[in-house]
Amino acid sequence: MTSTVRSELAACGAAEQSVTPAEFTAVFRRHPAGVAVIAGWVGERPFGFSATSVISVSAAPPIVAFSVQESSSSWPGLAAADTVVISLLSAAQADLSARFATRGIDRFAAGGWHRLPTGEPVITDAASWLRATVVERVRIGASYLVAVRVDATGGAEGSDPLVYLDRAYHRLDESSAL
Repeated sequence: MTSTVRSELAACGAAEQSVTPAEFTAVFRRHPAGVAVIAGWVGERPFGFSATSVISVSAAPPIVAFSVQESSSSWPGLAAADTVVISLLSAAQADLSARFATRGIDRFAAGGWHRLPTGEPVITDAASWLRATVVERVRIGASYLVAVRVDATGGAEGSDPLVYLDRAYHRLDESSAL
């Protein structure tokens, strides 16, 4: 990240906030997002969390990014991990997404995942998955923006994606096209 970008971000944080966290959250409740589980393995333990912040950044090289709150129980693992798997969930996996969004539980205890030959956990029957190498972690506000280079992909073909909108899960299929 360039020093100019860092300076601009710092200036934004120093400026008086004109939008409250509640107002900001209300806007994004009306913005649908695909649902993913981001997971990795550090030492003897897996870590993982549900995310709706996955974005495509570049096709050449293939880079995606996502955000995570610094207060997340998964942040220590993510801060130490060299690689992660982003499992883009299917509409049939709303319960699994809810489990990976719940604090204070062993998110991996109920199954629904397996390890890739490279060691990372991947959600079984995910619509798609991306195995990726972490290239940068940037602290912004109370969160981190994590950029990763995609090294491999896979998934269950023909699955309808899981979408999150206004605190509820939704399905996109052929009938939802305009």
